[in-house]
Amino acid sequence: MARLFMPGPTDVHPDVLAAQNQPLIGHRGQDFEALFARLQPKLRQVFFTHSRVYISTSSGTGLQEAAIRNGVARKVLCAVNGSFSQRWYEVAVANGKEAVPLEVEWGKAVKPEMIAEALQAGGFDAITVVHNETSTGVVSPIKDIAARLHDRYPDVTILVDAVSSLGGDRIDFDAWGLDVLLTSSQKCLAVPPGLSFAAVSDRVLAKAKTIPARGLYFDFVDLEKYLVKNQTPATPAISLMWALDAALDRILAEGLEARFTRHARMADRVRSWAQQKFDLFAEAGYRSQTVTCVTNTRAVDVKALNGFLKSRGMQISDGYGALKGKTFRIAHMGEIQLKDVEELLALIDEFIA
Repeated sequence: MARLFMPGPTDVHPDVLAAQNQPLIGHRGQDFEALFARLQPKLRQVFFTHSRVYISTSSGTGLQEAAIRNGVARKVLCAVNGSFSQRWYEVAVANGKEAVPLEVEWGKAVKPEMIAEALQAGGFDAITVVHNETSTGVVSPIKDIAARLHDRYPDVTILVDAVSSLGGDRIDFDAWGLDVLLTSSQKCLAVPPGLSFAAVSDRVLAKAKTIPARGLYFDFVDLEKYLVKNQTPATPAISLMWALDAALDRILAEGLEARFTRHARMADRVRSWAQQKFDLFAEAGYRSQTVTCVTNTRAVDVKALNGFLKSRGMQISDGYGALKGKTFRIAHMGEIQLKDVEELLALIDEFIA
């Protein structure tokens, strides 16, 4: 089996995989409620919130849709600086919302002044921003964006996608004053794919109650009704929730600050190597702690490189979408350790020598 230096799915620890093998339980019984009740405070620690964290049996894209359906009443500004922020704009359009894209050059971060200037057009009640744009390796300054909005546009709700960063980089939901913060199981949390999570503020929950046609599956109001009973509205992926429980125990045992430091050290190492051997796609000062997008200045055949790496038990990712072949991506998140990164870089050096 290849070690996965991909921005999802990531390697899953054997103990977490094994946790899925427990006998199934009914999702309307006390055993499930006990499991759910155990998960909630652990998730809140990872999200840095005293608020709720909804659990959805879906990909992160599902909770992008949930954020749009529940968090946008009139008009949404969608910051677009890569493939996944583009997808969120497309989700808004597909849900019949008045959506305006704020186009930012790929490889560049979304900055507070960009958001503030675009909001001057008026009529917006929400923004969407991807914290860590997986396709480009760019991290946008969500804390600063939120501070600018609280100062100048306090009624605009702040919807944040942290699919490839939450659990690997600090995002303080409460202190930064965010409204929706979503992520997926298969990235930094190092759980198999199939679950997603969203911290949701009181004001977005109140706002959702005023918005018609929120849909059924992703209705925050319905999710809240069941959350207070330690349940979910529909049948959840129970086996994955056992795995999540084990993974959260691992995360909290390591310690969040230690985990962030480990991810930062891996990011520093990969960036240093990339600048010596290739180049970096993301602009300086806004480079991801969890995935590095390397500009393919040597015109390396990425497919051949991955074939070589797979023969040695490792795998990276090609560039995403329009960046395929022009870049490649090395993820350093979840269970990956610095020694693993060193082994990977040595193999790439061997291939390009």
